Amino acid sequence: MSLRDCDSIEILPTGPVSGTVRPPGSKSITNRALVCAALAEGDSTLCGALDSEDTRIMADSLRQLGIPIAWDVESKTLEVQGCGGHFGHAEVKPLELYVGNSGTTVRFLTAMLTLGKGEFRLDGNERMRQRPIQDLLDALRQLGADAVNDRNTGCPPVRVRAAGLPGGTATVRGDVSSQFLSALLMAAPYARQPVRINIEGPLVSQPYIKLTLAVMADFGIRVAGDDLHQFSIPRGRYQSCRYDIEPDASAASYFFGAAAVTGGRVTVSGLSRQSLQGDMSFVNVLKEMGCRLDWAEDGVTVTGGPLQGVDVNMNAMSDTVQTLAVVSLFATGPTTISGVAHIRHKETDRIAALAAELRKLGAQVDERPDGLRIVPQNLHGAAIDTYDDHRMAMSFALAGLRVPSVVIKDPGCTAKTYPGFFADLAKLGS
Repeated sequence: MSLRDCDSIEILPTGPVSGTVRPPGSKSITNRALVCAALAEGDSTLCGALDSEDTRIMADSLRQLGIPIAWDVESKTLEVQGCGGHFGHAEVKPLELYVGNSGTTVRFLTAMLTLGKGEFRLDGNERMRQRPIQDLLDALRQLGADAVNDRNTGCPPVRVRAAGLPGGTATVRGDVSSQFLSALLMAAPYARQPVRINIEGPLVSQPYIKLTLAVMADFGIRVAGDDLHQFSIPRGRYQSCRYDIEPDASAASYFFGAAAVTGGRVTVSGLSRQSLQGDMSFVNVLKEMGCRLDWAEDGVTVTGGPLQGVDVNMNAMSDTVQTLAVVSLFATGPTTISGVAHIRHKETDRIAALAAELRKLGAQVDERPDGLRIVPQNLHGAAIDTYDDHRMAMSFALAGLRVPSVVIKDPGCTAKTYPGFFADLAKLGS
């Protein structure tokens, strides 16, 4: 029986965990590389690609655009035949693309589709229809695109009537989602004239923008924008390549967290100080809480110790907020997480969901507009609702390593980014 067929799973306390794990490839890098490879001149090989719901949704959507993609699950390799920026046909009936609840897919593809020819409609599940996309549509229209919200809600469905992207200058808000800017950046080289993008207000999740620029550079397009508030994108074409995708740092946070909450020792291979992913900064927060870090050339080991609460702005590593929130249950003193108001627009309202589920375990939680203050109390088991959010399921599983009778509802939601998570976590049990 697969996890998708299970209503719930009980996590059994383990004692100190120990072992080595290599999480699957980064979702963020896989989906960015898929877009660049699809638009590139020639054929690309993506090695270490993540096989998950989100990446399959992206790959399947690109296939519907006529871009051949071969997936070798055994070798974790994707072969992508680039279209050189040419896809779609003006005379063909509108193409419907279903993106589930994949935020990267809907945002990256909305911008990419403006480069093609024809009419396209992107839609998703109920939660996707609540996730904002209006700021991206406004910026695309400033660049001459015909991209509109289908229901005047500021959220998907989205309709794109494409005849190539004229280009020019656009301004986009930076405080809702960095994925809007990443989408614009990746599409911009194929506009008919150079593109200049200005950021209005603070830019959230800045490491993800640096990640986008790094992937673009590896495919041959370098962008001027060192201050991350103004970007000048030259016209050009991505060049095909063989591209190695490093393990997912957000996924690694759960194993680092497992070491922290159990006083164990866990090595994650494939990630180093040179990682492209901002979420690797999570280990530095664990160090501040009392864990020990040992870096190697191709990995890092976290050894748990007595934990102290911390006060941390997690804007630059917001996908690890849920992991830290659960780890903080086992610290001495309160933990305050700030700077993450934008995670209310993720797979669920992650701040509200965290507050509700942490309280079920017995914690005292002060929910704030941009974060949480968590005060550890006497903990007890509970059935944890996961809100169809993979990160809720994976993070709260850590509580069950210490607290009896923690039950994770809908564990199959982890298939979105990490289908083998619970099996990998079980391997670390003593």
